Amino acid sequence: MATKIESEAEYTQMLNSQELSVVHFWADFAAECKNMADVLEELSKEMKTTRFYAVEAEKMAEVSMKHEIVAVPTVIIFRVGKAVDRVDGMKAAEVSKKVKLHAQQSNGIPPSQPKKEDLNTRLKRLISAHKCMLFMKGNPSEPKCGFSKQTIAILDGMNAEYGTFDILTDDEVRQGLKTFSDWPTYPQLYIDGELIGGLDIINEMLASGDLKSMVPTKVDLDARLKELTNSAPIMIFMKGNPENPQCGFSRTLMEIMKETKLEFKHFDIFTDEDVRQGLKKFSNWPTYPQVYVKGELVGGLDIIKELNEAGELVSTLKGEA
Repeated sequence: MATKIESEAEYTQMLNSQELSVVHFWADFAAECKNMADVLEELSKEMKTTRFYAVEAEKMAEVSMKHEIVAVPTVIIFRVGKAVDRVDGMKAAEVSKKVKLHAQQSNGIPPSQPKKEDLNTRLKRLISAHKCMLFMKGNPSEPKCGFSKQTIAILDGMNAEYGTFDILTDDEVRQGLKTFSDWPTYPQLYIDGELIGGLDIINEMLASGDLKSMVPTKVDLDARLKELTNSAPIMIFMKGNPENPQCGFSRTLMEIMKETKLEFKHFDIFTDEDVRQGLKKFSNWPTYPQVYVKGELVGGLDIIKELNEAGELVSTLKGEA
């Protein structure tokens, strides 16, 4: 079983290990991570001299940022404190192949390291990490140059949804991107993987109105939650789906709903972390599942069970109670 890394100290300890280490960056809202965990569990049984670890990407944000984790699952292979290989996404066969390759040893000599990721490949991966991607000096909360500061102000003023990369943290990216894009200065703005330009171009497009139509904007979460809770007469927010509930409470609720023979719509909160966390505050209800009737919260499983035992569930779900 993989050892959980939950602190910087544990992460440092892993780096100091002389053994081959396989680290799975995961998030519980991504179903593929469970599948990857199963793959790594089987590998760990076969490969006794290799250490397997699990890092919850969002809880270890600085570590995830350091290793450019833009999607989960991601598996990174470490040897003597250095990342020597990685696999982004649910690619079980590739993970198995690479882990076994690195685990091969002859007379205590580690296997030869694979060729380093090509810079252009890395740059393409970074550029495509978000629909709208800004390469800047510093970060949105602390820009390190006036041009970057002005660009952030423009994007925030448009309520833009965007990702950033601090080019001051990586000189290879900083220099390589100039050649890759044939653009000598920073910041650089990309949309859908294509270079838009620097601050001067951004200002021109802003003035013409062209930028607004291209930049993705943040959706107000409360407005989105209100729309979701009203999207069906009976709306259930649960872990998993009716055919495959991912927790005991959701499974019990589905059994009760089946008995009512009422139609309902569901939302799998594992598929959207914003909804998962935001709905708790929106509804002032901390757990799942949550059941809504005509946009109003009825409650969780305990309330549904009480209504069912009192013979009032069907009328409540029909909005008659």
